[in-house]
Amino acid sequence: MLRAGLIGLPSSGKTTLFQLLTSAREAPRTQGKAEANVGISRVPDVRLDRFTEMFQPRKRVPATIEFADMAAGRSEAKSLVDVVAYKNADALLHVVRAFRDPSVAHPNGSIDPARDVRVVEEELVLADLGVAERRLERLEKDLKKNPSPDLKREQEVLVQCRAALENGRALRTLGLAGDDLRRLRGFQLLSAKPMLVVLNVDESDVAAMDAALAPLSAFATDAHAATVGVCAKIELEIAQLDPADAAAFMADLGLKESGLDRVIRAAYDLLGYISFFTVGEDECRAWSIPRQTPAVEAAGAIHSDIQRGFIRAEVVPGATLLSRGSLAACRDHGELRLEGKEYLVADGDVINFRHAT
Repeated sequence: MLRAGLIGLPSSGKTTLFQLLTSAREAPRTQGKAEANVGISRVPDVRLDRFTEMFQPRKRVPATIEFADMAAGRSEAKSLVDVVAYKNADALLHVVRAFRDPSVAHPNGSIDPARDVRVVEEELVLADLGVAERRLERLEKDLKKNPSPDLKREQEVLVQCRAALENGRALRTLGLAGDDLRRLRGFQLLSAKPMLVVLNVDESDVAAMDAALAPLSAFATDAHAATVGVCAKIELEIAQLDPADAAAFMADLGLKESGLDRVIRAAYDLLGYISFFTVGEDECRAWSIPRQTPAVEAAGAIHSDIQRGFIRAEVVPGATLLSRGSLAACRDHGELRLEGKEYLVADGDVINFRHAT
């Protein structure tokens, strides 16, 4: 399951967004400064809806994302680094306020998204700098006892990280990959995580979202972050309407899709995730995997036993199945093919894994 942590300054609307994403009807409460509210969001996917109509399964299971929201009023990175839900997150969703509401005071006194997004980024960088410095101190001692190549390379990577952090650069801008990136994962450095900036706008700005997002373009480029806009308050109201009224309300606002859909799609794009499907009379299910995942590893997303006993993957593109109307028709037209372990699963593939028991 994908995991994302919501961060942001107080009064940014991140708890409202959390309610929208997780279908929570009331604002959540936390009991301690190092706790986070955690909720699950079902990933909307029209393809799964159509497969469900086709197979009429006993069970329909969408892909999911787990969201964590820090207790209200606590956005400081020195608090975030103590929260397991954030340290284990695959990505951070930074909610930035752009809505104007005189009844909700802004902690910095005025509405300025370009300023606020950098304030929180600086907190993440400073928190990571402390982690990197402490680890380098320990490495210096360890290398005197055991000057191994692995420890030496870890030191070199962390020296590079420290230099970037001292210059105010988030670690996600370094483009670390492979073994170097894996060396950092144990430290759960927050500025190394992919970031999606969610601009929380006024209802009046919904129809001109590109213009609302423009002040964040320089930050997004510099920080290697993605951006998406949403009016969390009005979308939460829409989400509580029946489908017909919700559709009419969205049309009046000029919205073609919900804020939930936009945020989740942006999170998927940010992390490079895709969905494949397993279908049948028992169950239609969507599975989330990183792009460029080999078939044998995709099998492991379902169950480790299927990965260990992998023989072949029986694959048909989802669009082909929807066009033909049945797996039998796809088979008759030679469109149901067998793939081996190294086949790279494509977004929308419908797969049946053949495996030894």
